[in-house]
Amino acid sequence: MSLPRIIKTASISILALTSLNALALAPNESAEQAAARIVKENIIVDGHVDVPYRVESNWVDVTRATNGGDFDYPRAVEGGLDAPFMSIYIPASLDNSAASTKLAHRLIDSVEAIVGRAPDKFALAHSVADIELNFKSGLISLPMGMENGSPVQGSLETLRVFYERGIRYITLAHSQSNHISDSSYDLRRQWKGLSPFGKDMVKEMNKLGIIVDISHVSDAAFYQAVEISEAPVIASHSSLRRFTPGFERNMSEDMLKKLAENEGVIMINFGSGFVSPVARSWRDRLGEQRQALIDAHGEDSQEVTDFNAKYLDQNPYPFATLEMVLDHIDFVRDLIGIDYIGIGSDYDGVGDSLPVGLKDVSSFPNLVKGLIDRGYSEDDIKKILNENVMRVWRKVEEVAANS
Repeated sequence: MSLPRIIKTASISILALTSLNALALAPNESAEQAAARIVKENIIVDGHVDVPYRVESNWVDVTRATNGGDFDYPRAVEGGLDAPFMSIYIPASLDNSAASTKLAHRLIDSVEAIVGRAPDKFALAHSVADIELNFKSGLISLPMGMENGSPVQGSLETLRVFYERGIRYITLAHSQSNHISDSSYDLRRQWKGLSPFGKDMVKEMNKLGIIVDISHVSDAAFYQAVEISEAPVIASHSSLRRFTPGFERNMSEDMLKKLAENEGVIMINFGSGFVSPVARSWRDRLGEQRQALIDAHGEDSQEVTDFNAKYLDQNPYPFATLEMVLDHIDFVRDLIGIDYIGIGSDYDGVGDSLPVGLKDVSSFPNLVKGLIDRGYSEDDIKKILNENVMRVWRKVEEVAANS
C-alpha cells in the first residue's frame, strides 16, 4: 500500500468518527449537485495558470473554446473558475538578460489583450476588491503573478513598474538560481538563500503590495523570505515533499509549520509528478536514462532523439488521480489546519501530466465533490477555494497601505 493511500485511508477513518462539521446536504441534494452549487455560488481562485506563455508560443483565442490546452472561457465557466492567476512565466534561460524583461511585458500585454477581446467575459484584477466586484458582475478575473523574478533585473524601480502593470505576486526564482534567490532545482547555492538584493526586494514587495511567492525557491530562501516578510507569503503552486521524498520543489513538514506561523497559504499543485511518488520516480528514471544516452552518444544523436517516445512506449506514464491530490489537502489540514490551503493547479504548465479527474479547468466540481466525499464542511471548502488566499492578499494590501 502506497504512502498516499495509507494517509487517505487514515484521514477518512478519522473524519468518519469525529467530523461533526461535515457538509449538510440539502434534502434530495446529491454530492454532485452540492459540488455544482458550491462552485457556482463561490469564487474559485487558482494560484497558477500558464495561459500567457501557452498563447505566446502557440497563439489561440482562449476567449472561445480551444483545441488542446487546459484553459479557455467555456471550460472555465463549466468548472466555476472565477480568478485564475495568469502566470507571467519567464524561462530561467533568459535570466540576467534584457530579454526576460521584454518577455514579461509582452506576456502582460497578452493578458490585457484577452480582456480587450472579450470585456463581457474577462476583467483584469489588481486587488481583492476587483475580484469580488468582477464576480458580482459575472466576469472572470485575470489577476497576474510573475513566475521568476528575473525581469526585475536588480532594480526596485522596475519592480514598481511591474506592480503598476498589475503584477500581484512574484515567484522569486524558477529552475535556476538568479539574482534574487537560489532555486530548489539548482545545486548551485550561490546565495545560501536570498541574495542581498533579494532581501531588499522582499521588503519592497511588502511596501508595494506584491505577494511573496516561495514556490521554486530553495529551503534556505524560503526560511529567509518568511523571516523578512512583514506580510504572509504563498506557495502559489507547490505540493508536499512527504509524498515525493527528495523532491525539494515540494514543501517539507517543517516548512509547512513555518508557513502557518507566517499565516501564509500553500496552493496545491495538481501535476502528477508533484503529487504521486510513482509519477515522480517515472520522471526521475527518464531523466537518468536520457542523460546516460547523452553521455554515451552525444545530445544530438539519434539515440537521444528517439529516446522519449521509446521510453513512453515501454513505460506508460503513471498518471496521478484526484484522490492523490485530495491526500495532499488532507495532509496539510491534519498537520497545520484548514486555514492554510489553496489551489495552485499549474494548468497549462505541466503538460499532459495532469491527474485523472482533473484534466482541465472544467474539473473543479470533481475536486469539490471529492472534498464533500471526504467530509469537508462547506465552510472549509470555501476556505480552500478562495478565502484563505484572499485573506493573505488582504493582509498584503494592509501592510502596503501602512508602509
